[in-house]
Amino acid sequence: MSHKLSAGVQEQVRQRANSLCEYCHTDETWQYVLFSIDHIIPVSEGGEDDLENLALACFHCNRHKSNKQIAFDRETEQPVPLFNPRKHGWSEHFIWSGNGLIIIPLTPIGRASVDLLELNRERIQQIRSADASVVRHPPFDDPVQPIG
Repeated sequence: MSHKLSAGVQEQVRQRANSLCEYCHTDETWQYVLFSIDHIIPVSEGGEDDLENLALACFHCNRHKSNKQIAFDRETEQPVPLFNPRKHGWSEHFIWSGNGLIIIPLTPIGRASVDLLELNRERIQQIRSADASVVRHPPFDDPVQPIG
């Protein structure tokens, strides 16, 4: 198994993700650094290099996720799987706050993923605010909590 993914595979992952980090939904287009290709199931745990095990991930989400597949839900204090972009729909587990700056978790998987990946860290909120001011955030297909 190769750990250097071909340019073609990397491009397929980017296109499938619409250039969004598949965890925090930051758009790679406007960032200074290309996003990583994450092995959802880590190679160290038997994960493969096939498309079904690959996700586009920004540097911070990839670093926080590392080789983890499970995290603790703060409400139930139970272990739950991390959000898996190949198995879970983003809008089933997350919704944007009305101003588009905060990812609100909707499920135990959502809560554990928001916490472990630090999806609402201060710096990403600043990036979201700047992107929202030029109408390129949140992604148009993502659900947003109604204001009011």
